[in-house]
Amino acid sequence: MARRVTDLFAPAWIVISLPLAVGALSSGWAGFGWGLLAAVLCGGIPAVVIFAGVKRGWFGDWHVRERQERPKLVAVIVALVVLALTLLVVMGAPRVMVACVAIMLATLAVVGPVTLAWKISFHTAVAAGAVVMLAEVLPAVLVFVVGGLLVALIGWARVVIRDHTSGQALAGAVAGAAATAATLAALL
Repeated sequence: MARRVTDLFAPAWIVISLPLAVGALSSGWAGFGWGLLAAVLCGGIPAVVIFAGVKRGWFGDWHVRERQERPKLVAVIVALVVLALTLLVVMGAPRVMVACVAIMLATLAVVGPVTLAWKISFHTAVAAGAVVMLAEVLPAVLVFVVGGLLVALIGWARVVIRDHTSGQALAGAVAGAAATAATLAALL
């Protein structure tokens, strides 16, 4: 069960689905279009890079468990997120969509450097950030209750399969939530 939770809530799937949900919930079909642009650049292309990297032996597995494999991948993802953010701003996307992509960059800025020295959980960071972002477009109490339980479940799964310690899972969740809250406070 822990392996299934880890796979189902992998950062790539959250990064693909979050902008689609935020866009659709905030601006209907037009917002979904903005979300699709963000989803492809921020999540879709990185997922393809990861899957191709696993096939070519660049990464040991699709969760990129080995810290030394992460820096180049994080650099590629940062470049794609910056591209998405630039396009959204230049093309006049709604602020909430710009904020949705900016939180991805903020989370990478916080968690990326940490992962060079310590194996902080990207799974819980991305999940917790998504919860905070979704609370902007859905009833906050419901999002925090359901989302908090999901983040806890993801953290549990990461610890059970021994990819992280409890501290690494908790630190990821705190870092993702804090980076997202700070970014939203600055942009919305």
